[in-house]
Amino acid sequence: MRFAFTEDQIALHDAVRDLLNDHSNAAQLREAWGNETGRTASAWGALHAMGAIDAMRAEADGGLGFNEVDAILIAEASGRVALAEPIIETMMVAAPLNLVTIGLSAAVVTHESPFAPWADTAEVIIELAADGIRSRHRQDTTLTPRSSVDGARRLFAVSPNTEVAPASTEVALAFRRGALGTAAQLCGLSETMITVTVAYAKERKQFGVPIGSFQAVKHHLANARTKLEFARPLVYRAAASLRDRDAEAGVHVSMAKAAASDAAMVAAKASLQCHGAIGYTTEADLHLYMKRAWALGGSWGDAAWHRRQITNHLERAPIGER
Repeated sequence: MRFAFTEDQIALHDAVRDLLNDHSNAAQLREAWGNETGRTASAWGALHAMGAIDAMRAEADGGLGFNEVDAILIAEASGRVALAEPIIETMMVAAPLNLVTIGLSAAVVTHESPFAPWADTAEVIIELAADGIRSRHRQDTTLTPRSSVDGARRLFAVSPNTEVAPASTEVALAFRRGALGTAAQLCGLSETMITVTVAYAKERKQFGVPIGSFQAVKHHLANARTKLEFARPLVYRAAASLRDRDAEAGVHVSMAKAAASDAAMVAAKASLQCHGAIGYTTEADLHLYMKRAWALGGSWGDAAWHRRQITNHLERAPIGER
């Protein structure tokens, strides 16, 4: 069995990465913090033109027919730039269920993420409820702004409850896709925070030498890198499990989301400590990625919630299968 991405999948990742470097860099992300939508100006249209937004929509419905393994590298690339767009909600939740018009966006509410990011600009509001998947057009809902640590990820409470759609049996799969995509974004964010901090450590000097030469700084960044390198394979394994509809897919996704959340928190803490006081300021690019990591770490179930799912699974499994 081959446990590696294909050349085509890697080429797609590289193409998305290059596109987002042009349409969602730090300067453009900073603009999203202060504009009227909390979204980047050109990234969504560019991703739509590439086909990435509807990648997981069936080919018969106008998409690319991608599976979770195909899409996971797109999700990771979007996390690397802290993309200020609802790509996970749209690409990995709404598009496979054909609940949103091609090229437009969706916002999602779940039992573990009760507030919908970017709901004021989404075409459809989707609720993953215990009794089914509910959806309603944005103009048929009342949105109440909620505070968010991330200025480019505006949150809204949604009312009234949305109407039940026919795809109610897809609730668990839709939630797992959302959690998986968010885990991939957290890996991308961890990568960027480490990269930004390494660059800073090479430039910042104390006692006449770069701080990156200090052993304590190296250890912080090495610990963050180790956490990331252990989390990323779990994300990829969970993607394969979902693609194959493995009976263990749910626990694999929980393992991935818990590990990716932990990795991002460690990367954020190490990066902030290595930056020193400037890391607390809004002028530093680090805060754009760090605050997105904080926001996503608690979305689609935080690490503690997913560990409880893993524990519940182990308690139910026969002793010989643990």
